[in-house]
Amino acid sequence: MEEVRLVSSSMKAEDIDYEINNVRPMSFSEYIGQDKVKNNLEIFIQAARNRGESLDHVLLYGPPGLGKTTLANIIANELNVNIRTTSGPAIERPGDLAAILTGLEAKDVLFIDEIHRLNRTVEEVLYPAMEDFCIDIVIGKGPSARTLRLDLPKFTLIGATTRAGMLSAPLRDRFGVISRLEYYQEEDLTKIIKRAAAILNVEITPEGAQEIARRSRGTPRIANRLLRRIRDYAEIKADRVITEEVAKAGLTQLEVDPLGLDKTDRKMLLCIIQKFAGGPVGLDTIAAAISESADTVEDVYEPYLMQLGFLNRTPRGRMVTGAAYRYFGFPIPKHMENIDQCTIFQEEGLER
Repeated sequence: MEEVRLVSSSMKAEDIDYEINNVRPMSFSEYIGQDKVKNNLEIFIQAARNRGESLDHVLLYGPPGLGKTTLANIIANELNVNIRTTSGPAIERPGDLAAILTGLEAKDVLFIDEIHRLNRTVEEVLYPAMEDFCIDIVIGKGPSARTLRLDLPKFTLIGATTRAGMLSAPLRDRFGVISRLEYYQEEDLTKIIKRAAAILNVEITPEGAQEIARRSRGTPRIANRLLRRIRDYAEIKADRVITEEVAKAGLTQLEVDPLGLDKTDRKMLLCIIQKFAGGPVGLDTIAAAISESADTVEDVYEPYLMQLGFLNRTPRGRMVTGAAYRYFGFPIPKHMENIDQCTIFQEEGLER
């Protein structure tokens, strides 16, 4: 069972009501960050409205917690149309998709989260719906079966995925607008935290907001979650004001360090350093050593450590970098001193 982590970018039950009913922006003017994506979408939306047409299908991809669902809702609001929300795993049969599509009105938005997890049979039905705005339904079985073609209103499909590489080429090619969301800079996260604090009626200093932003791993969802926990800490342990000192003390108590690493991140890095001499070591070996599944290590823990430059994937296995040794105060081993960590070859065919 995967550990529940404070710094996980995955959606938790506590995040749903908070994001939907409290801090989720509803227009581009309220949306902070992702300027390139936002500016392009504003142009495409305005052009579609001027022509009186539906917006081209949109694919939003990037790591979890960066605002793909929020952007989908903003697009619908800016187009002044209804939005129907579902997810890839929820559409099990072609009939489920047909029921959703026939319920749409002209120019409506259909948002499919985790679109890479669509059933292949369902995906085949989606192709003509996206391209020709019609669906073919098979009625009956055997020799008496016949196909009924239903025309659909022109709609906009917005797909969101954390794994664009898992989308089939025919599906990916049917999206007219493809946008990648990047991790947020500390400056934008600070603005997001200040905005959320104002909505929650929490008094926070600029330095306090910056300290939380610094430890939020470039992800607004994590920033908002840390803000809620530090709000609780400030109410009990401080003067209800989140200052830099209060933020540092609260985050230290929550075991989130200045780089946003939690105890599991540190445990994994220290395991490779102390038990395996910095690597290379196979993924399954690491997973067994820290009592986690290999998929969890690869999908949840490794990406941020690689982003920081603390971990490398190599053809022989995982290796901790000199930066990680320095961060933990260990001397860099002699066999690593002459290695340029930036040139270590990384590939997907990794030792497991």
